[in-house]
Amino acid sequence: MSESIKRVVLAYSGGLDTSVILKWLQTRYGCEVVTFTADLGQGEELEPARAKAELMGIKPEHIFIDDLREEFVRDFVFPMMRANARYEGDYLLGTSIARPLISKRLVEIAKQTGADAVAHGATGKGNDQVRFELSCYALNPDIKVIAPWREWDLTSRTALIDFAEKHQIPVPKDKRGESPFSTDANLLHTSSEGKVLEDPWEETPDYVYSRTVNPEDAPDAPEYVTIDFERGDGVALNGQAMSPATLLAALNDLGRKHGIGRLDLVENRFVGMKSRGMYETPGGEIYARAHRGIESITLDRSAAHLKDELMPKYAELIYNGFWFAPEREMLQAAIDHSQEKVTGTVRLKLYKGSAAVVGRKSPHSLYSERHVTFEDDAGAYDQKDAAGFIKLNALRLKLLAKRDR
Repeated sequence: MSESIKRVVLAYSGGLDTSVILKWLQTRYGCEVVTFTADLGQGEELEPARAKAELMGIKPEHIFIDDLREEFVRDFVFPMMRANARYEGDYLLGTSIARPLISKRLVEIAKQTGADAVAHGATGKGNDQVRFELSCYALNPDIKVIAPWREWDLTSRTALIDFAEKHQIPVPKDKRGESPFSTDANLLHTSSEGKVLEDPWEETPDYVYSRTVNPEDAPDAPEYVTIDFERGDGVALNGQAMSPATLLAALNDLGRKHGIGRLDLVENRFVGMKSRGMYETPGGEIYARAHRGIESITLDRSAAHLKDELMPKYAELIYNGFWFAPEREMLQAAIDHSQEKVTGTVRLKLYKGSAAVVGRKSPHSLYSERHVTFEDDAGAYDQKDAAGFIKLNALRLKLLAKRDR
């Protein structure tokens, strides 16, 4: 064999695909496998992954199950939310933002265990392969990355099950049928793609939704909540201080109850094709609305507009896998600087699928009631000043009109 791989760290969920990958790595490369399972708040019991890895011969010291929920929200989700990032104007990047953290831990565990390669279960058609590998190479340019879906000939679910049975890999009964769609979940969102969702004309079936009630079935009475921000990050819900992950989890519960955060999207993948996905980001949608609400009274107009101009580029960098690239870090520095005075409280009205900002206040507010009032402003603003302002801005338009008439 031309490639000599002695030990590889596998991003491992314990499911059918990654269990087959684990055995395939052992047989294809004759190497030791280290498994890494990340708890990003996907809501699944992760200890079965440990038991399954042990069943497949992985040494206990080579099984890593890490609770990364706080790090995920604090160091990845919140910085992204400071930018108000939405890919192609809608997608809150729930899958995209999880990949650099998983990659970071893969590389760290590889160093810790003396592994010379890492492996992932992303397919050759999607964005995740790009995100994983760009992140890994940015953190360790000498790391070897193995992508089984680009190497093997197991091109169907039947082939995966046949391989599993041949190698005595347990296959639960509910995994033997063809899955109607694929999902990815973490504390920020759940995404669903494929099969029943592949025709963009057909409405998403109700059974696809897992994290939100149908907005039509949500409570008939609105619920009001407040979120406190400090320097651009959420720190409290309804006056109760919370850690980043705890706050997002609490907002997820509210979003589920009121049917908030559903998105049916046809997006442009980095690899070139369009894909249709259904995203549920209940807490993230509430949080994103609230963040823009507090910015509306604390950010200077030009700074706010510049942020809005930078946002599509920033969101695209995350979507395409460039979290650890210098251009993303440069943009992050500018965004973080803009958040120094983004402190205060936002009140939101949650009702049947919507999260509407209905109040905002801040000790650093730039909103001046004296200047905008329709009543007597006590000399705060001289309306005569507007005449010169308009004349100067109209000058070039008048010159153009005279030339072209």
